[in-house]
Amino acid sequence: MINAKELILKRLPKYFLGNLTGTVVDTLVLWVFSHFVFHNYVGQVIVSPIISFECAVLVNFLMCYNITWKDRITAKTVGAFFRHYGAYNASCTGGFLIKMGILLLIQHLTQWDVVICNLLALCVSGTFNFLMNEFVVFKKRKEISHGVDYNG
Repeated sequence: MINAKELILKRLPKYFLGNLTGTVVDTLVLWVFSHFVFHNYVGQVIVSPIISFECAVLVNFLMCYNITWKDRITAKTVGAFFRHYGAYNASCTGGFLIKMGILLLIQHLTQWDVVICNLLALCVSGTFNFLMNEFVVFKKRKEISHGVDYNG
């Protein structure tokens, strides 16, 4: 029998691969929108990152839903898909806000380059997002017995 720690350790590489894929999508979409679609500051610095973030969230969610936590999806319905996606998107948004807070704090305290601060902050927010997925978004549901107990 596989215990919970082993399952988490099996999920981590899948989660990391999904997030790496999302990071590539985020970077590519950000580059396309900020260089070819929007030609003003608000479009390039505010709208483009929001669009690229949401594209990455969708890709990451699809990886989590279909690969990393697929064993926890008990009903493959449209409603279940969107309930999971809504919870996933909310947790990613929370993770993004945590990342930004930590990035700004580290940068303020150290004056290090923003890329270094971002990488450090991603470690914390990535851990937060993994835990949110493991214990909230894709939490293991208790098995419900539908049988009748005639002994009691």
